[in-house]
Amino acid sequence: MYLSTCRSTWILVRASTLSAIPSSTSTSTSTSAVSRIFYSPSLSRQIQPAPFSVSYRSFSFSSALRSLRCSVPRWSYGVDRCSPINLRAQIRTASSVIERNVATMASEHPFKGIFTSLPKPGGGEFGKFYSLPVLNDPRTDKLPFSIRILLESAIRNCDNLQVSKDDVEKILDWENTAPMQVEIPFKLARVLLQDFTGVPSVVDLASMRDAMKELGSDPDKINPLVPVDLVIDHSVQVDVARSENALQANMDIEFQRNKERFAFLRWGSTAFLNMLVVPPGSGIVHQVNLEYLGRVVFNSDGVLYPDSLVGTDSHTTMIDGLGVAGWGVGGIEAEAAMLGQSLSMVLPGVVGFRMTGKLCDGVTATDLVLTVTQMLRKHGVVGKFVEFYGPGLASLSLADRATIANMSPEYGATMGFFPVDHMTLKYLRLTGRTEETITMIEEYLRANKMFFDYNEPQEERVYSSYLELELADVEPCVSGPKRPNDSVPLKDMKSDWHACLDNKHGFKGFAVPKQEQNKVVKFTFHGLPAELKHGSVVIAAITSCTNTSNPSVMLGAGLVAKKACELGLEVKPWIKTSLAPGSGAVTKYLHKSGLQKYLNQQGFNLVGYGCTTCIGNSGDLDESVASAITNNDIVAAAVLSGNRNFEGRVHPLTRANYLASPPLVVAYALAGTVDIDFEKEPIGIGKDGKHVYLKDIWPSNEEIAEVVQSSVLPEMFKSTYEAIAQGNPFWNQLSVPSSNLYAWDPNSTYIHQPPYFKGMSVDPPGPHGVKEAYCLLNFGDSITTDHISPAGSIHKDSPAAKYLMELGVQRKDFNSYGSRRGNDEVMSRGTFANIRIVNKLLNGEVGPKTIHIPTGEKLYVYDAAMKYKSEGHDTIVLAGAEYGSGSSRDWAAKGPMLLGVKVVIAKSFERIHRSNLVGMGIIPLCFKPGEDAETLGLTGHERYTIDFPLRISDIRPGEDVTVTSDSAKSFTCTLRFDTEVELAYFEHGGILQYVIGSLSKQ
Repeated sequence: MYLSTCRSTWILVRASTLSAIPSSTSTSTSTSAVSRIFYSPSLSRQIQPAPFSVSYRSFSFSSALRSLRCSVPRWSYGVDRCSPINLRAQIRTASSVIERNVATMASEHPFKGIFTSLPKPGGGEFGKFYSLPVLNDPRTDKLPFSIRILLESAIRNCDNLQVSKDDVEKILDWENTAPMQVEIPFKLARVLLQDFTGVPSVVDLASMRDAMKELGSDPDKINPLVPVDLVIDHSVQVDVARSENALQANMDIEFQRNKERFAFLRWGSTAFLNMLVVPPGSGIVHQVNLEYLGRVVFNSDGVLYPDSLVGTDSHTTMIDGLGVAGWGVGGIEAEAAMLGQSLSMVLPGVVGFRMTGKLCDGVTATDLVLTVTQMLRKHGVVGKFVEFYGPGLASLSLADRATIANMSPEYGATMGFFPVDHMTLKYLRLTGRTEETITMIEEYLRANKMFFDYNEPQEERVYSSYLELELADVEPCVSGPKRPNDSVPLKDMKSDWHACLDNKHGFKGFAVPKQEQNKVVKFTFHGLPAELKHGSVVIAAITSCTNTSNPSVMLGAGLVAKKACELGLEVKPWIKTSLAPGSGAVTKYLHKSGLQKYLNQQGFNLVGYGCTTCIGNSGDLDESVASAITNNDIVAAAVLSGNRNFEGRVHPLTRANYLASPPLVVAYALAGTVDIDFEKEPIGIGKDGKHVYLKDIWPSNEEIAEVVQSSVLPEMFKSTYEAIAQGNPFWNQLSVPSSNLYAWDPNSTYIHQPPYFKGMSVDPPGPHGVKEAYCLLNFGDSITTDHISPAGSIHKDSPAAKYLMELGVQRKDFNSYGSRRGNDEVMSRGTFANIRIVNKLLNGEVGPKTIHIPTGEKLYVYDAAMKYKSEGHDTIVLAGAEYGSGSSRDWAAKGPMLLGVKVVIAKSFERIHRSNLVGMGIIPLCFKPGEDAETLGLTGHERYTIDFPLRISDIRPGEDVTVTSDSAKSFTCTLRFDTEVELAYFEHGGILQYVIGSLSKQ
C-alpha cells in the first residue's frame, strides 16, 4: 500500500492488504473514477496486489482479519478524503495483524530455506523472494520459462493444504509428469474482467452474498481475495460512423443504453473489496492490461513474485507477450479464483516454437499471427502452452509478440508465451513504467532464472514438441471467410473467393449458383447511385485488441490512407468504415504523426475506445445497403483487424468476414470488394486518370519505422492513463447504492437476481445422471459460443425480444445480448438464439429453432426447452468437434443449464467451454475416437439414459460412461471431468455452490 506524508496528496489504495476485512456500510458518492479510495496522479500506477498470497489459505489468518470487522470500516468512495491520518491509523492496526500472521507462516513455510533477499544495485533490498537457483535442483534449468512461473507459484504458496510439496515435485519433474496428465493447483496473482463478463460475475457475487445470508453465514465472506481489474470496453457500438463527432455521439448513446449496468458495476467497486473498475471510454481491456495494468513482477509488502492472472475474456493471453502468464477462463472459474480458490489444472505440455530470421518488407505482424495460427492449429496445441524462442524474436517488437499471444485461442493453446527479455524492458519504458520498477523487474527475473538474455549462453530447455518458422517465409495474408484459422495468402485471395462461392455451404463455401455469381444490384444511397456484388465490402473496421495495440500496423494504416488521398482515391460512401483503437495513446500518436486526418478523409473516423465490430457491436448498416443485401441474397463482406470472424458474429448481414491487418483493411475499403487480385488488378483510378495498385500506396518497413520512432512517445502513455483515473462526467455522476447487499429491482431488464442458489442447502446434492432424456439439439462440428450464446443484436422475433416488449422495452432500446448478461431471463431466452445456427433436427433449415420430439412441433429453442421442463423431462445436446470454440463465455454454459440441459455429448470440447460446463453442473461427455452421432446412427430422436454411482468417491476423472437409448443402442463415452476438484464441483451442483458451501462452514 502507499501512504502519503503530505496532506495535499491523495493516495491510490487498492484495499489489497485488507482484502479479507469485512466492511461497514458504504455511502453513495461520485469521487474518483478508478481508485478504490483515494487518487493521486503521481501514484496512479502503484496499484498493489494482495499481500503474500499464501496467507489467504490460513484459516487463522482469515479469522484474525475478520476480528477487525468492528474496528476497521470498509474502504470505499465514502472514506473522508480530508482525514487520511485517521485512515492510516486503521491501516497500521490491520497491517500489524497481517505482518504477525505472515511472519508466523514464513517461519513454518516448507520452503523457507530458499526465501532470499534481492539486493538493490545501490544498496538496500527490493524485497525477498523464493529463489529457484537456491533450490539447487538441476531440473529447473531445463524447464520452459512458462513452467518456471507455475513452479514459483507452487513453492511460494505451498502450505500442504491447497498446495502441497507433492505438487511442487510434480512441476519440478515436468518433463516426466506432463505426459501423464497430472493435476496441479495454481494460485494466481490477480483476475481480469471486461464488462460483458464482468456484469454477470458481479451479479453472481451479489447473489452469493444473499445465499450466504440465507444459510445463516456472513455475507461479507464473499469478497475478492486477489486484485480484480474490470475494464468496461464491450458496450460501445458503432451507431455513428464517418463523422467528426462519432466518438462523442457513440459515447452518449452508450451511457444512455447502459446507465443501469454501469451504475451496478460502480456499486460493485464500492461494495466489494479489492476491485478496480476502469470506466467506459478508456480502452480495450487487453491493451489497457498490456500498457498499464500489467505488473510483470509484483512487490507485495516486500515479497517479490511474477505477475500472473486469469481473465474472463479468451484473449487475456495478449499479456503473455509481456512475459506475464495469463489466459482466459470462464467467468464461473474466475469468480471462484477471486474468492481464494486455487485454479485446478492439468500440468500442460509445452510446444517450443522457434523463430529465425526477420519479416520481409511489406509483411505485417498480422500476417505473421495468421500464419502462426494456421501452423499451430495443424500441429494441435489444445490444452498446451506454446513458448516462443529463437533468434527471430530479437527482430519482433513487443507489440508484434502481443499480437501473436493475443490469438492463442484461435490456435487453441492455453498460452502463447514470450519470456521477458530486453525488448520487454524497452516496452515498459515506452509505456511509462518508472526506471525503479523496471530495474526491480529485471533484477528479480535474472536472479530467479526467468529472464532471457540473448547475449548470454542459455541452458537448453526441454519442450514437449517443437515447431520452427523462418520469418522471411511469411507472406501477406488474410483469414476467412468464417474462421480465423483459415489463412489465405493475399496472392490467392481472388481464386479462393471464387472457390468459396462455388463450394457447398460450410466454412469455406456459400453455394452460390454459377449464374448468380456475377449479378450486380443497383440501388440509391442518400441520393447517390450505388451497387453491390457478391464480395462487396460493406464494413471495414480498424478495431480489436489484436492489432490496435501495435503502432507499426496502426501507423501503417495511416500511411496507406495518406498515399491514397494524395493519389485521389476515396472509399465508397456506403461502406461503413470505423476506427476503434484500444487506447487513447493510439489517438495521440496518430495525431502527432499527422496521419489521423487522412484516415478521416477515407471515413475511418474515431468511433470509440472499445471492441466494437470485433465482438459484433458493428451497429446497423444503412437501410438502403441492408435492403440491397437481404432482398437480393448478396454475400456481402466485412474486413476487420480483429481476431474473430465466425458466421453471424461481426454482423448478421455479412456472411463473409475476413481478418486482415489495419493497412489491408484500408486497402480493401478502397477496393470496395474482396474479389480482387491486388498484384494484378488496380484498387482504383487516381486523379490523374491512371490505375492505382496496392504497391503504389503500400508503405515500406523503413517508412513505418521512421514514423513510429518520431511519433510514439512515453509521455503519451503516461498522460493517457492519468486521464483514465479521472474518469469522465457520465461515469463520475453515477449514483452508487450504499448497501453491501444489492437491492434487486424486480422491474429491471438489465440486472436480475439469478436462480442458481435459491433453496440451496449446506449439504451437497450429490452426483446425478439422466433418465430417458430428450435431445434438445443435434449439432455438427465447430459450434461456437457465439452460436450458443450470441453477444450481438436481439432479433425482433426472438423469445428475448418478446420478453422485453412485454416489459415495455421498445425495439430501439433492446441493446445487445452481451449488454444484458446481468439478466438471466433475457439470457436464457437468448441461448441457442443465433440466426445462423444449424440444428440437424431441422433437416437443413438454418435458425434458432428445434423440434419438440414428443409432439413434432417446431419451436424456438427456449420454448421447446420450457415445454420439456414443464413436462418433467431432462434434455441433452449432441455435438461434433470443437464444441464451444470461440470467445470465453460463461453464459454459453449458464444458459443451457437454465434450459434444463444436463449433458452435452461431443466429439471434442474447447478448453474454456468444457470448464464452464463443469462449473455449471452440466456433464461433458466425449464420443470415443472415430465415433460420433452420425457413425453411431443417432438421429437425436432417441431418449437417453446415463447412470452414475450415488457416491462421488465411486467416480473417477476421465472414466468410461455407458449411454443407452430407447432404440436399443448403447455406446461408451469418456467422462470429461478431468480432475478430482471438478468431481467435487459436480457433487455440489457447480463451482459456485461448492464455494458457498465451503465458506459457509468456516
